[in-house]
Amino acid sequence: MDDQAIFDQLRALTDEEHAIRQAGPDGDPDRLQDIEVMLDQCWDLLRQRRAKRQYGDNPDDAHVRSADVVEHYQQ
Repeated sequence: MDDQAIFDQLRALTDEEHAIRQAGPDGDPDRLQDIEVMLDQCWDLLRQRRAKRQYGDNPDDAHVRSADVVEHYQQ
């Protein structure tokens, strides 16, 4: 997945997230939680690709990390 595809996925997920939030109590909280995890995974993948590029590595070697990994980062 290249950077543009990641940005496209981020945009689609964000649009869906907004639609669910606007639905209020009629929204799907389980889907919202899934979207939040997928957004975190996309951002993580984008950061991995940028870091690899910055240090002369192949950005295509970056991979999507599991939800357990991206949801338990120390801030």
